Amino acid sequence: MSMKHLKAPTGLAQLPTIPFKNKSLKINDSLAIASSEHTFHSTGSMYLEEHMLLFVLDGVNTLTHGRKIYVVRKNEMILLRKATIWQYDKEGNNKNNNVYDSMMFFLKDEFLKDFVKMANIKIAQINEPVTTIIKPIGEYLLAYINSLKPYFKNTESIDSGLLRLKTMELLYDLALTDDNLLQQILQLKQPPKTDITSVMEQNYMNHLSLSEFAYLSGRSLSSFKRDFMSVYNAPPSLWIRNRRLEKGKELLISTSLSITDICHLAGFENATHFSRIFKEKYGYSPSKRK
Repeated sequence: MSMKHLKAPTGLAQLPTIPFKNKSLKINDSLAIASSEHTFHSTGSMYLEEHMLLFVLDGVNTLTHGRKIYVVRKNEMILLRKATIWQYDKEGNNKNNNVYDSMMFFLKDEFLKDFVKMANIKIAQINEPVTTIIKPIGEYLLAYINSLKPYFKNTESIDSGLLRLKTMELLYDLALTDDNLLQQILQLKQPPKTDITSVMEQNYMNHLSLSEFAYLSGRSLSSFKRDFMSVYNAPPSLWIRNRRLEKGKELLISTSLSITDICHLAGFENATHFSRIFKEKYGYSPSKRK
């Protein structure tokens, strides 16, 4: 079984439209809101290209990131930051015909900037990284989510301008009911500067661009490259490639996984490319396990 990750929201937008499975609403051709409703057990992983606010309306979604596990139940929500990979395990409510129902909002940085200007919001200074916390969905937010349900019946007829206003409404509702969560969302525009070594060791196997690594470290791309060189005395791209090859070699020795799965787990996207550079570095093909 392939271990590649579904990209969200891009990958979600490309899924076929299946009744009671996945439906989406777009703003200017970019997926902004997705609804997932089904009666079957679903597991997998997704790489977040944008910040995501997840509302579980029925059933349970068990999310795993690294060693941390978050169990999001009916009428609970969780904020997940972009450039991270999450394992998910969706289970339906056995008291309601095994229905799993959720709604996901993808919050682009530029959209958050527009909201700050429109609402004249002052962003509180926070020097610690945003903490992932499960919170209850309040009465106002439940009413708001239910107001969106009819939009998914005919997604092609919904105007992007209207959806933009509805997404703004979400942020205004958060300001009214949970200002702390709103402040966390706004902080995601640029996280606090963090230790480069920690960021790289936690994320080198993820399919991230250098800009995304820079984002996770709380730096501009130029500052990230400069600070990276001072720590590792090597360019980021070279260090990442070598670290992924080391991981690939470790997996070849310690597991019986296929070359394709090892390739994806180590952070490479193409098994042929992985095999070629692996042989260049170690002198033998990964298919000849030692």
